[in-house]
Amino acid sequence: MTRTRIAGALRSPLTFSVLAGLLIGALFLLGTGADPLTAYQAVLTGALGGDGIGPTLTTGTSVLGLALALAVPLRAGLINLGGDGQMVLGGITAAVTGLASPLPAPLTVVLALLAGTAAGAGYAVLAALCENRLGVPLLVSSLLLSYPAVSLASYLARYPLKEPGSSLPQTRALPDGVALPAFGDSTVTLGLVLVALAAAAYWFTDRRTAVGYEIRMTGLNSRFSAYAGVERRGLTLRLMSVSGGLAGLVGAIGVLSFPYRFVDGSLTAPGYTWTGLTAALLAGAAPLGTVVAAFFFAVLQVGGLAMERTTEVPRELTQVLQAIVIVFLAARLRFPSRWFGRRSREREAV
Repeated sequence: MTRTRIAGALRSPLTFSVLAGLLIGALFLLGTGADPLTAYQAVLTGALGGDGIGPTLTTGTSVLGLALALAVPLRAGLINLGGDGQMVLGGITAAVTGLASPLPAPLTVVLALLAGTAAGAGYAVLAALCENRLGVPLLVSSLLLSYPAVSLASYLARYPLKEPGSSLPQTRALPDGVALPAFGDSTVTLGLVLVALAAAAYWFTDRRTAVGYEIRMTGLNSRFSAYAGVERRGLTLRLMSVSGGLAGLVGAIGVLSFPYRFVDGSLTAPGYTWTGLTAALLAGAAPLGTVVAAFFFAVLQVGGLAMERTTEVPRELTQVLQAIVIVFLAARLRFPSRWFGRRSREREAV
């Protein structure tokens, strides 16, 4: 049984896509005159070495958070492209809460996290209502609603909440103590634990509850699930609220971590939303697969900087690798079954 599962995993389109991406990336590296082994070693060392694991986990917190946020509706066949707006709205709401709250610092941190989560959830529900009530496709409504949210946060950071005397578009610094606890001297904060708990909750819901079964069935066949009694509109509202809440939580975590303020563009510039969507697509929105894919892309992002320093190959190559992986995954290619022996073919035929 174990051997069959291993053979099935090796033959999966996911394995084929990743290996094909690495192979084509090696060809690109050879074309630039770089050594592929040296470049890939630099990626791994730069991302997982002593100096790189901290930035990788910090980046992975945001990437995984957005990957989970987008995987939740994607599991039911719903595409939420409003991650940027929901995340930024959560971040600026957390900043306003942190600056205005009269509560002690620990309670203010909790309140800011809750406020950011609620802001993201409410804004995502608005996109769902546009589909349910007005007939605007969720993909369109969620994407278009991002722009006013990002613009509003930019206005607040540049004018009403701007730090006096600063030339940067950023809010005032949060009061002393209003920050997520960090692990040692690293930039890794308690936010990583919160995102990990969200991943565990997603796995439990997906694999152990009736709601998770309804979500998976809706994603596999929405008409069948409707005949079985799953109410599509209500499901859309619930999934989008969870999705937006997770995105808002990521924004709040970003503000409550270094530099402990909202900086215009700091949440959207790294492309966490699109990297998270890529990870969710790569894993088919499966909980464990989403976690692994998000970590894989976090390694590529952080390791790409080390590769650029070591081999002088632009770090944009890692983005090319991501695109190649998605293209092959969309093609659903896999290794021939004859490569894994007669027994695996016989089991597959049965």
